[in-house]
Amino acid sequence: MTEFAKTFLDVCLTLSLVMLGIAFFLTTARIIIGPTLPDRVLGLDMLTSVAIGFIAVIGIDTGFTLYVDIAIALGLVGFLATVAFARFILARGKTADDDEKKDLRKIDGDPNETGDAAIAETGRHR
Repeated sequence: MTEFAKTFLDVCLTLSLVMLGIAFFLTTARIIIGPTLPDRVLGLDMLTSVAIGFIAVIGIDTGFTLYVDIAIALGLVGFLATVAFARFILARGKTADDDEKKDLRKIDGDPNETGDAAIAETGRHR
């Protein structure tokens, strides 16, 4: 029975490494292709999750418990980086949705091309 368990563990580890490799390449493609900044930030967050998966699988394969600490630290740093990028996008980042809304306003002939929805709703200008 122990021979079956060892073989089963080896197959599961190999299969998980293959799936994580595919996820890594797909995530890298999403980061490169984009097309918007939020897509790239989401790709970087997913890349962090895939890296944590790689670390966990390697930790199980080698038996070193130190890898768990590294995965936890990477998870915390990845979370903080995602929050920082999200705040950047809210504060300064321009998305493709903003460009589409601006183009639609130009087509419709909307005089309010600044994108300030509050002014358009209330009708008051500064």
